[in-house]
Amino acid sequence: MTKEEVLHSLAVQTESKLLMVVIDGMGGLPVRGKTELEAARTPNLDRLASKSICGLIDPISAGITPGSGPSHLALFGYDPFRHEIGRGVMEALGIGLRLTKDDLAARGNFATMNEQGIIVDRRAGRISTEKSKEICRFLESEIKEVEGVRVSIHPGKEHRFVVLFQGKELRDGLSDADPQKDGLKAKGTEGLYPEARRTAEIVNDYLKRANEVLKPFHPANAILLRGFSKIPDIPTMADRFRLRPAAIATYPMYRGLAMLVGMEVLETGETVHEEVGTLKRYFDGYDFFYLHFKKPDAAGEDGDFGNKVKAFEEIDRIVPSILKLKPDVLVVTGDHSTPALLKSHSWHPNPVLIYSRYIRPDGIRRFTERSCGKGQLGRFSAVNLLPLMLANGLKLKKFGA
Repeated sequence: MTKEEVLHSLAVQTESKLLMVVIDGMGGLPVRGKTELEAARTPNLDRLASKSICGLIDPISAGITPGSGPSHLALFGYDPFRHEIGRGVMEALGIGLRLTKDDLAARGNFATMNEQGIIVDRRAGRISTEKSKEICRFLESEIKEVEGVRVSIHPGKEHRFVVLFQGKELRDGLSDADPQKDGLKAKGTEGLYPEARRTAEIVNDYLKRANEVLKPFHPANAILLRGFSKIPDIPTMADRFRLRPAAIATYPMYRGLAMLVGMEVLETGETVHEEVGTLKRYFDGYDFFYLHFKKPDAAGEDGDFGNKVKAFEEIDRIVPSILKLKPDVLVVTGDHSTPALLKSHSWHPNPVLIYSRYIRPDGIRRFTERSCGKGQLGRFSAVNLLPLMLANGLKLKKFGA
């Protein structure tokens, strides 16, 4: 039996409630001697850590820098090497699109491109959501199909959107049409195997036409596409772990991923206080909650050390409200590190704490990278976190005689 099959055979349904708090982009690197977490004043998280068992988790494996999709899959107990889900599909589901097997989805950014074809801002100055909607409407009216393939564009938050290519025999084995960093030349996509070449040609034709008609829309005068994907077949958390799971997240990609693994996505507001309010309203209805906070990651990607510190302090202030709900098992961690120093995701491990009746507390004084590195959990892969939550919730039977 595989490990996944063993966990499925051991899982039992109980009344205990599990809460996984994911602080996006949590891990950092020292600037003037301190990481963002170390520079932040987080008395509530520190107090919780002192009563918890702590450690560090590698989102995927040592040395591998993860995307948000695979890192979240691992947190939810799925082997990210076995279950690969493209970002396009996650974004599409997250904004409420219904996908068929003929749909190819891509995550898109509006970007700023100079006259030499260099991308000078991958996020077009983080244009407003309203402006993005306006440009999406214009672009869809200008380009409705390419070589018989229907194309539609759907706005997300700020500079983000989803493009759907709808047609027969489209393939998702495509490279990203996104240089991933400012200061590099805009690029098209390539088919990663022969059968995907026609799809790549269609996408590149669309990119060429789109960038041409967007010239008057500076700073949003170009588009970048990545995460080309089709909807996969993946078992739900209810089937695999016998859970009744729910998700509270504001950004489409995370809502889409939660849907893919069978979570009920709860409607919520934009602020951390509104998200916690949603948790309170629905706390009696489910036995597993995924609660996602985005701001630290956005600040890290902007290279804004100070705003990432402030984001941690804002989250810390709502910790008492979460604890009042008395979850049987509480985990606080991140999906990946986003150090402001790097302005991007990185391979560095994230702090993690587990709080329940059935732990031996470490007694560490701070919830930070270096402090958690001294905890009893040590350093382990994120895919092993959910089994520990299940065990602490008494949701796993004994293995063997």
